[in-house]
Amino acid sequence: MKSFISMLLFIAVTIAQRAAIGLPTKDQRIISGKEIVVQVQRPNSLSPSKEMGVTIGLSSCKSSPCRDADEVLGTILYNGRFNPLGHESSLPPYENFTITVPASATLGKSQINVAHAALIGAGPSAFLESLNQTVYVV
Repeated sequence: MKSFISMLLFIAVTIAQRAAIGLPTKDQRIISGKEIVVQVQRPNSLSPSKEMGVTIGLSSCKSSPCRDADEVLGTILYNGRFNPLGHESSLPPYENFTITVPASATLGKSQINVAHAALIGAGPSAFLESLNQTVYVV
């Protein structure tokens, strides 16, 4: 019974650590060669956590189905620190990353991919998740 409760607690802590992509929005059109803002949100949590960082990539899905971000990140546009802060009461803490869409990006359906890593719990233990958002490169 203790192991079942421990597992439920671990799942609850893990879910509480989940990040989200606030920007760009689903199916947003982004322009090759231009800057866009990628907003990575991370809700507050009751369990202790320390951010390790994020990696943001762009992959094309024009000629094949989009793949999960844990399989391929695509062209890396940012790799580094992640420090989400509260800015607005209507949104969870977040950090905005201004990145440039490569001029060589394939036009059409693409995906913004994010890998997020953090240390969670008193232990702590490593937590890694991948996120994605469909966009259209024009």
